[in-house]
Amino acid sequence: MPFARSPVPFDRTPLPRARWLRSAALVASSAGLLAASLPAPAPLGIGDPLFPHLGNPGYDVLAYTLDVAYPGVNTKPLSAVTRIDALATDDLERINLDFTHGRVSAVTVDGRPAAYTSRGEDLVVTPAEPVDAGEPLRITVTHTSDPSGPADTGGWVRTGDGLAMANQADAAHRVFPSNDHPADKAYFTFRITVPDGLTAVANGLPAGRVRHGSRTTWTYRTGHPMATELAQISIGRSAVVHRAGPHGLPLRDVVPTADRELLEPWLRRTPGHVEWMERQVGPYPFETYGVLVADATTGFELETQTLSLFERRLFTEPALPEWYVDSIMVHELAHQWFGNSVSPRSWSDLWLNEGHASWYEALYAEETADRPLERRMKAAYAASDGWRAAGGPPAAPEPPSPDHKISLFRPIVYDGSSLVLYALRQEIGTDAFRRLERAWVTRHRDGNATTADFVALAGRTAGRDLTGFFRGWLYGEKTPPMPGHPDWRSNPARSTGSAPERG
Repeated sequence: MPFARSPVPFDRTPLPRARWLRSAALVASSAGLLAASLPAPAPLGIGDPLFPHLGNPGYDVLAYTLDVAYPGVNTKPLSAVTRIDALATDDLERINLDFTHGRVSAVTVDGRPAAYTSRGEDLVVTPAEPVDAGEPLRITVTHTSDPSGPADTGGWVRTGDGLAMANQADAAHRVFPSNDHPADKAYFTFRITVPDGLTAVANGLPAGRVRHGSRTTWTYRTGHPMATELAQISIGRSAVVHRAGPHGLPLRDVVPTADRELLEPWLRRTPGHVEWMERQVGPYPFETYGVLVADATTGFELETQTLSLFERRLFTEPALPEWYVDSIMVHELAHQWFGNSVSPRSWSDLWLNEGHASWYEALYAEETADRPLERRMKAAYAASDGWRAAGGPPAAPEPPSPDHKISLFRPIVYDGSSLVLYALRQEIGTDAFRRLERAWVTRHRDGNATTADFVALAGRTAGRDLTGFFRGWLYGEKTPPMPGHPDWRSNPARSTGSAPERG
């Protein structure tokens, strides 16, 4: 059971300053002695079957405060300080954080210097004194955050005029120290310092802007807990476009200034998209929403919380049909409910994110562009056995390639998983299915949920045990018969092609 979280970070009682100054050297020395007396540090994980070293046991993060200073060139490291407010859930002699691709210059735990070392992709911290279960703790790491390296490794994305982020599935720790797993959601505060002429935007709502000579610090705070993989910072020569959504929801889009007018026909569609999604599943779950258009080639779009990331070329490529672009915008919006507000407990639950986003993408295309859902689902059924053979069944996907983590995002988790939802609607009826969807996002709002949770809620909503139905659809090597369509056939020989990667 997760700990209750408060949007207001807590403070442990600090040492009086004079005492701290007198004891600083002793504290640093004792941290080193404690580290030397413990077994050799090692990378840890929380046991995710797809990412065994991702996340760390023993503590629950309540809040992150991330201060970054951009040097004005997107190939050079940013200087940064990351503060983590957490609650120990176990007795801890060491604290493991996920962090790589940056240099650490200092670590403190509750204001006291701590010893630290790197092991694998973990930063292993030894506090001056062990931490007892139930104690709050504050970890502060002074480090760099390096945007260099291959573009397909995730983390910082270099754009034509600055930076953005793409942290899914396991790349937030390439940007800042964290407990980098969606099972540990937390509140975020961002302070981003940039040179004149650049605009900084992050998840959540603005919370102040302060000018220091030729530089400005922009502050943003989230109003809801967020998984690390959904963090977003945009730095560039950007226009921030504001408009009102349903019920006065603040909408803000972040686009290259030069493309402001070019992109407006797409940006003004968002209020209608939000209205349509609210008719399907209920109120939008966050404090704001918007589209971040990056002048970068990523090969995907991404549902970063409250500010979805899109490639510029999605909106400017003439060969892409209007209905397709429109439905992809809805796909990323749908993730705000499915994947962001209700986050997976394990990466094996990814089908709940992508299957639902693909489902509402397809349903929107049917309702607004005469693209029949049944035709799309029949095509997915024909391909499904091949997708399962290539990547595993929807709820038990094969691990991604170690050198290409984004390979987890295969066709089986997109249309292969929306096919499960189509089968479920066929099995329990449209009315029960709609009740289930609304109950799911209401019951688990701002939290985490599992495949087992969805199966149980579906059974309660339908008034009967659906375990057997889901066993075949979620875990079977072969695709079960489609309810209502006994003539549908799956053809693995023609179905092993890949779909475009997207969030």
